[in-house]
Amino acid sequence: MRRMDALLTEDERAILASVDGFASRHLPPDEVRRRDREHQPPYDLLPAMGEAGFFALPVPDDHGGLGRSWREVALVQERLGWHGYMAASIYNRVVGFGVMSVLTYGSPAQKRDLLPGLLSGSFFMALALTEPGAGSDAGALKTRARRTAGGYVISGSKIWISDAEGARFLLTAARTGDAAKGSDGITLFLVPSDAPGVTLSPLAKVGNNAMPSFEVGFADVEVGDDAVIGEVGGGFRHLMSTLHYSRASMAATVTGAAQAALDGVMSHARERQQFGKPIGSFQVLAHRLADLQTRVDLSRLMVRHLATLIARGLPCKREAAQAKVVATETLRDVADQGMQIMASAGYAADSDIQRFWRDSRLYTFGEGTNEILRDGMARELGLTGRQPS
Repeated sequence: MRRMDALLTEDERAILASVDGFASRHLPPDEVRRRDREHQPPYDLLPAMGEAGFFALPVPDDHGGLGRSWREVALVQERLGWHGYMAASIYNRVVGFGVMSVLTYGSPAQKRDLLPGLLSGSFFMALALTEPGAGSDAGALKTRARRTAGGYVISGSKIWISDAEGARFLLTAARTGDAAKGSDGITLFLVPSDAPGVTLSPLAKVGNNAMPSFEVGFADVEVGDDAVIGEVGGGFRHLMSTLHYSRASMAATVTGAAQAALDGVMSHARERQQFGKPIGSFQVLAHRLADLQTRVDLSRLMVRHLATLIARGLPCKREAAQAKVVATETLRDVADQGMQIMASAGYAADSDIQRFWRDSRLYTFGEGTNEILRDGMARELGLTGRQPS
């Protein structure tokens, strides 16, 4: 048991034990490697996660959930990230893009119709936000939803939409107002991924082989009024809520992945002998590894502090950005320095550290680039732009 885990409650440790049991049955290390090698997403694991109650943790009992706090959710995310980021990623998609979006701004009918399937792991949602000309600048999106007598017709394109093909719904941001740019007049829609006019084109990537990404086309896709989730024209505000949860999720998951990567590197450093002693005993490497573990521990502290703020309903926009930045840059540096320490053993195609190395490059710009998040932190601190409220 890690030292920080000794501070957890008995119930929280039981949740971690449940995650460990799930992973030992469904996602042992060889299975993680196989899925990465064969580019196989973990969608088939969702029902087992649902049966274990993982998706139900943050949902009130009057909606069929367990009524637990975001602290428990963050613990599941971190431990799944340690066992296999691919499983943590799809878990985060269900909870962040699906469960929390429906709970936060879904209608009573949407809560009734969608939450049972999300909690059971029957389906998940993918966020269709990024466009060829709109990424960090979400206000520049051009996809439009034209009002019709019975609903809307959506036209446009999205790119780098992860897990779009496996998702039942695409949580799609489109313009419904007159403004051609900016945050006004954006509305969110739940678009079935198999709706007529939706096309999915796979994109080749460097890493994250078990999390396929797609270019998504919307060619006059017709949806009804019931496809709108949240307020018409209030989509940008709703997106900020969704991204708030997804960034917290990424921070927790990446912290677990960073610890897993570092565990492997330290094991190698203890076992690899050069000049008659383990390479980890050389001061230059001992200090480097000690510094990396310190950074992982700092990331874990920030993630758990953020989870407590979310659980208590306290403002935490800056803390969410900070946790995401620290966690993703920690994993990036652990993987990079781990490759240097393990040398040829790490460069081998079947090593775990090379998977962390190529996968980690996504996270410092996924869910908002770290540069944009730093700009937001500065605004929250009253240093640039408008003063914080």
